[in-house]
Amino acid sequence: MKNAEFNFTYIIFLAMVSAMGGFLFGYDWVVIGGAKPFYELYFDIVDAPTWQGWAMGSALVGCIFGAILSGLFADSWGRKKSLILAAALFTLSAFGTGCAEGFTSFIIYRLIGGLGIGLASTLSPMYIAELAPAKYRGQFVSLNQLTIVLGILAAQITNWCIAEGIPPDFGDREILASWNGQMGWRWMFWAELVPAVLFFCLLFTVPKSPRFLAKIGHYIAAIEVLEKIGGREYAVTEIENMNSTFKNNKGKEIPTSEFKSKKVLSILVLGIVLAVFQQWCGINVIFNYAEEIFSAAGYKVGDMLFNIVITGSVNLIFTFMAMRTVDRWGRRRLMLVGSMGLALVYTMLGGAYYLDCNGWPVLVLVISAIAIYAMTLAPLTWVVLSEIFPNRLRGVAMSIATFSLWFASFVLVFTFPIMNSALGTYGTFWTYSLICLSGYFFIKRKLPETMGKSLEEIEMELTKNK
Repeated sequence: MKNAEFNFTYIIFLAMVSAMGGFLFGYDWVVIGGAKPFYELYFDIVDAPTWQGWAMGSALVGCIFGAILSGLFADSWGRKKSLILAAALFTLSAFGTGCAEGFTSFIIYRLIGGLGIGLASTLSPMYIAELAPAKYRGQFVSLNQLTIVLGILAAQITNWCIAEGIPPDFGDREILASWNGQMGWRWMFWAELVPAVLFFCLLFTVPKSPRFLAKIGHYIAAIEVLEKIGGREYAVTEIENMNSTFKNNKGKEIPTSEFKSKKVLSILVLGIVLAVFQQWCGINVIFNYAEEIFSAAGYKVGDMLFNIVITGSVNLIFTFMAMRTVDRWGRRRLMLVGSMGLALVYTMLGGAYYLDCNGWPVLVLVISAIAIYAMTLAPLTWVVLSEIFPNRLRGVAMSIATFSLWFASFVLVFTFPIMNSALGTYGTFWTYSLICLSGYFFIKRKLPETMGKSLEEIEMELTKNK
């Protein structure tokens, strides 16, 4: 199929609308870090570590339940309607969290936001993968990771700008009485309302996923969407490929026996391990515990906030590089480079902490780790997860993998303080280095290259001879 036959303007519009779920995912996930010093004073939990942890981790609990529900919603309501629900949850969470006068209501709205993240993190890449042409699917699915990074950076810059201007000699009482202590942290959450409402409205302008339409037997509607993407010939070819994988399953419930078969189980295990590895490679500790990491390296609060913005900017730049290389270098090669690269950087980072090398050496190594992750494991994991599962099982299988990812994220965030206390910062990063090395050998042995293949071709390759 020639490049000119694809309506890239239309494809980009659909991918951008869906990827707004990624932007909100990134913003909602990170914004709480900047609000933390203020809402803890407001809700009087400064000396209550349990409640502090619950405030930070409650959204992750919502993510886990959102990921579980995403498969059910995706296969019963479809990808589009489920994304509309996610947009509504983001909107409600942003408004309610900013309005919260009590800690209980604050937590309830954070849980609601987590549900939105769990849904969007599953559905946005899935929707994009199901409409993008095979040759360019990696770039378009990576667009979702780009918007996640943009959301993270937007939250970091918003937090930095609002928190800026607090005198360093201010005590807790002065901070609580300040505009930041009473209203500033609320505006950090309310700022999310603009993209959330826009996302909700724009979703009504996009079509249902062609593969979901084919799955439920609505072939005429599926062909109409595919014709807009690549013309009549492309649409007919794609529908024939889809039909060969759905066979007699269209419109029917998926039997649980499907997940017990050796063919499907091996693919599901592959997806779960890759999802867990993306979190246990350790990079998200840097985003969640940036204050502790940079403080341990000798940075003061003002420098620390600026360094956090730097890491977000590097994350963005190298995500752009990932979009340029994902359909040229291949998924498998980039994930192998990322695994080994992080293993080496973490070894050196652990050494820097062990030898008390504070200041810029730690910052350089942290930036290097983020750059490697942003170019490899961060976007490529979502690309591969959106590709490898069979058409008829994609919704449920993707939700299982996403649930595993968010559960692994919760474990990572929960265990870092414990590991940091027991092993020291150096020992913790050396542990992450060993995990990355293990991930390298798993990917090398189990993951085939999926670049340039249709979803149906990938399915047949992964299920044959199993």
